[in-house]
Amino acid sequence: MSEREPITILGIGAHVGDVELVAGGVLASHCLKGDKIATLALTAGERGVPDWQDVNEYREQKVREAHTFANMLGGEARVFEIPDGEVPDDQEIRLRVCDVIREVKPNIIITHHCNSMHKDHATTHRIVNDARFFAGLRAMEREHPPHFAAKLYYGENWEDAVDYVPYVYVDFNQEAFDLWIKALSTHWFVTGSKSFNYMDYYKSLARVRGLEARKEYAETFMIPAETMRLRQSEL
Repeated sequence: MSEREPITILGIGAHVGDVELVAGGVLASHCLKGDKIATLALTAGERGVPDWQDVNEYREQKVREAHTFANMLGGEARVFEIPDGEVPDDQEIRLRVCDVIREVKPNIIITHHCNSMHKDHATTHRIVNDARFFAGLRAMEREHPPHFAAKLYYGENWEDAVDYVPYVYVDFNQEAFDLWIKALSTHWFVTGSKSFNYMDYYKSLARVRGLEARKEYAETFMIPAETMRLRQSEL
């Protein structure tokens, strides 16, 4: 019996830390299975800067944190230079993300749910859906050859809660949980923010979703509506 073929997962968030929070446990689990992990943040998320820090310095810190997290999972990170809060909803950004998808060649893409209290999150959702489509178009000539990511998932984010209904539960074990939390702890806003206790919330959410799945830990995802089909011949 042949060994499992490694897969590539690309997480695309509006800000550094988005994908790391909502899908970090699953990413850590896949890392431990020998899969390739990559992240793309359309902005650094620098406008959540602490009172005592310069916004440009914090941006540099956020970029370092993105690379540190990805490296701890044996992967790679990319951060666009777009200012936080100003993700454009245009063709140019869709093609830039398309180019990253073609370069990374993911089997799976994880991004934001369609509804959010944060405009960058909702815009990123639309961008990624279109970029995935463009990346698979053979007739759209870019630097890299076409590539279609077969699976697309939308992560569970407390800021993207409107109409979010868990559809897929992906469980992971204690080893993956520990790796995720260790990597997540390198992000200042996760451990130091006074506006929201990110660490406790996402650790607790992973345990609650794990209990619902009759497992130790889990993260949940929605999928595109057109793919919500259960195929079976009997009840």
